[in-house]
Amino acid sequence: MERREFVCKLGSSLVPALSVSEGAPAKPEPAAWERKAQSEQQGGARPQRAALMKVGTQHDSTNEMLRILAAFGVNNICSSLPSPRVDENWSVEGLIRLRERVESFGISLDMVPLPLSSHYITKAEMPHIMLGKSPERDREIDAICQMIRNAARAGIPALKYNMSILGVVRTEPTPGRGGASYSTFAYEKAKQDPPLTEAGPVSAEEYWGRITYFLKRVIPVAEEYKVRMACHPHDPGMPRNKGFRGVQTVLGSVQGLKRFIEITPSKYHGLNFCQGTVSEMLQKPGEEIFDVIRYCGSHGKILNIHFPNFGGPVLS
Repeated sequence: MERREFVCKLGSSLVPALSVSEGAPAKPEPAAWERKAQSEQQGGARPQRAALMKVGTQHDSTNEMLRILAAFGVNNICSSLPSPRVDENWSVEGLIRLRERVESFGISLDMVPLPLSSHYITKAEMPHIMLGKSPERDREIDAICQMIRNAARAGIPALKYNMSILGVVRTEPTPGRGGASYSTFAYEKAKQDPPLTEAGPVSAEEYWGRITYFLKRVIPVAEEYKVRMACHPHDPGMPRNKGFRGVQTVLGSVQGLKRFIEITPSKYHGLNFCQGTVSEMLQKPGEEIFDVIRYCGSHGKILNIHFPNFGGPVLS
């Protein structure tokens, strides 16, 4: 498949989902895009289409880095984490200062991460949400809801987050092109030592219960304040029904992502769609990724996209 055809196919589902408009997402028309791609390859005129997808980056948001990003022509970013807890940095005034500082470099602050990072559970900023322990869990969820309200009042339209216990699991890096080291995960080489995490055994249904409890409390607030909530899949996807260290990574399969986006119909609930992580979930990523994109895109659930350069096939 040629690069232009790949981009056009990708755009058929991604563009409507990433629209900044408040209307319902348009249904994808891959056949029409394929016809346009073929026309371009045959020398036809490039079709004129309003850009609905913004290309940006997520990075450190110090003044030094913003200056560099601006010099490279970056116009849209997701900032670094303001703070791991509700404090001055998460106040309305603090978030306004962050947004205005980013904008002073000619860059739009389109997204901010919540203190629900992809950390191992003992290093998580708000561990009780995924441990399912109340009343601590409820206090942490209340804090997240306040962050959503403050982000809206500060003019920040979207937040990203993770629902992680294991964090990002990796084995030894492998040598790559030009002497680089590639981030790697090989299930058969991974040391499950100790056999359980501090969260203990977490079945798929227990995990889903904790995710659902969070979403049912948080998404109504996001909908009220019109803040898009983009969740990253579990990285990496583990072999089905095996899990890792007693934890079933339910957001590590396409079936899991479909179940996740169907928990609530709100257009403010969706995915930080990591194309590399999703590719890890597929047997033939180069062929199957398009159907996943079309499904999530046609449901309006792709709120942000990561384009890492790794992929499957799925672990077994």
